[in-house]
Amino acid sequence: MSLVPVTLVLGGARSGKSAFAESLCAAVARPVYVATGEARDTEMADRIRRHRERRGAHWTTVEEPLDLVAALRAHAAADGVVLVDCLTLWLANLLWAGRDIDAEREALCATLAGIAGPVVLVSNEVGLGIVPDNAAARAFRDHAGRLHQDIAALAERVYFTVAGIATPIKNIRDQSR
Repeated sequence: MSLVPVTLVLGGARSGKSAFAESLCAAVARPVYVATGEARDTEMADRIRRHRERRGAHWTTVEEPLDLVAALRAHAAADGVVLVDCLTLWLANLLWAGRDIDAEREALCATLAGIAGPVVLVSNEVGLGIVPDNAAARAFRDHAGRLHQDIAALAERVYFTVAGIATPIKNIRDQSR
């Protein structure tokens, strides 16, 4: 399957979304992986190590926890692909840094609308569980929901991943979905 300008891959924790997103990029000679996570503890450092091992050496990894727009502008190319993993970690980083979430979301969407090459974005769908019991968690869930809706609206393809199975939920080349 050929890559389109913007693809969104959603799913729950350990749903297989990252591996699926990587498989979409497998045929590209120069894939760039924009990692938004930071190794703040040993468990996260181990996750990052496993992801790198799974991807292999042909990927270029760019670690960018906050300035995702700049990373996309710097690395998007018509003959390549940029995989962003993941939007919810990026969102959490922005919240911790006290950044203007609405402005960051708008800047990301504006950048994606005119991006120079294909981008695959991975994100955790956090809106399917119980209503969080505190204001900060509810705000995070709400910001993530708005971010996903905005990106899904401009994406050509959107997949939802469950138990390692990716189901297309939007494909502009197949209007029956």
